Amino acid sequence: MNRSALWFTGPRAVEVRTEPLAEPGPGEVRARVLASAISPGTEMLVYRNEFPPELALDATLNALGGGFQYPVRYGYACVGQVVALGRGVDPTWAGRRVFAFQPHADAFVAPATDLLPIPDAVTDEDALFLANMETAVNFLLDGAPLIGERVAVFGQGVVGLLTLGLLAQMPLAACVALDRWPARRDLARRQGASEALDPIAPDTPNQLRALCGAIDAEDPAGFDLLFELSGAPAALDQAIAAAAFDGRSVVGSWYGAKRVSLDLGRRFHRGRVRLISSQVSTLTPALAGRWSKARRLDVAWGRLAALRPAQLITHRIRLAEAADAYRLIDTTPEACLQVILLPEGEA
Repeated sequence: MNRSALWFTGPRAVEVRTEPLAEPGPGEVRARVLASAISPGTEMLVYRNEFPPELALDATLNALGGGFQYPVRYGYACVGQVVALGRGVDPTWAGRRVFAFQPHADAFVAPATDLLPIPDAVTDEDALFLANMETAVNFLLDGAPLIGERVAVFGQGVVGLLTLGLLAQMPLAACVALDRWPARRDLARRQGASEALDPIAPDTPNQLRALCGAIDAEDPAGFDLLFELSGAPAALDQAIAAAAFDGRSVVGSWYGAKRVSLDLGRRFHRGRVRLISSQVSTLTPALAGRWSKARRLDVAWGRLAALRPAQLITHRIRLAEAADAYRLIDTTPEACLQVILLPEGEA
């Protein structure tokens, strides 16, 4: 049989190709895709030719092996339904709804062991956010927020809003969101932010200080914990400047080939600010004795059922019109948040 699959063919160029799809082999299943979600972070680095060419696309995912070179397939948030089983696959997989770390297409064949059954309490569209929710859970594990702390989240894209939603469930003294776009700041307030600010507004540094109870310009008050999730390197400088003494800043953004210029001559050294790298492919070594990826995944499924992130979907576009979807994300970030692709017949 044939399938439709999305390919990145060059900088800011994608096309949907018809290609053969093999029958499932031993241990494999075939699934029809119900929907897939475009990542406006890492995936857009591939689209814009900002992915470091010397790195593997994702060494931890079977479907994304190999390096970055056009033409290339990418994507890692796919929800499907199993329609055929290969030899040796447990019959209970038949008809099951699954999440798969698969590139965009309308069907795929994969080992059953690579698929994650979707719990009954999670809808198809909420399940599309599993990878991003697991990332958000990982940020909190790395940042380790404490009761009564002041926390700031730079960037209110999908991952930023999910992280904020998790933080808002904790007894914090302040949970401040920062984003350039008014619509995203409104969403942050609805997610539970105590305040939402424009990071490039001239008075924002003073507002951040005031939210931390600073008395004057020499007062060292600041945020205990900050998350840089905007994808904008300049935001990391802002996070360092807003940190309290011994404050910690979790760098969740992956900048790809973009370089970061930091001012380390002012607040950073004297404030003993800590920068913490965070990446979902691993768990922080400090928790390795008690946490596993399976435990983290279980938490992510539970938070999907509780937060219902499908409300963050702003556009549903057919796979055949994927080029329009990527242009939309690339040129109008103020108007779109989460874009999902639907195969023919699913819209």
